[in-house]
Amino acid sequence: MRIQIISVIGSLIFMFFILELIRRKKLKEAYALIWGIMSILFFILACWVQGLGFVSNLIGIEYAPATLFLVLLITVILILIQFSVLISGQVDKIKKLSQELALLKERLSKLDENKKKDR
Repeated sequence: MRIQIISVIGSLIFMFFILELIRRKKLKEAYALIWGIMSILFFILACWVQGLGFVSNLIGIEYAPATLFLVLLITVILILIQFSVLISGQVDKIKKLSQELALLKERLSKLDENKKKDR
């Protein structure tokens, strides 16, 4: 019972933290949706003991509250994978922009040289 109370309090704190980040516009909507859904799921599993027991038995976990931490761990791993994909895409874009900037600087310096020669 004590672990359930801690889980409920922890999930409520997490939910309010996510809502506060959304309110302050520190978290984009796409990520807020993911985190919001997971905080609601975590809260439901923390409150609904029979449901948590059913899910635990379904996946073969003896100690039902450990299922909460498994759900949280899987969520974090999925979000980290999503961020890794996003970062990889951003790295490619930065590389392309850097190359374009270098080409533009080279073109600009050649134009400056040509102007100096014409004078």
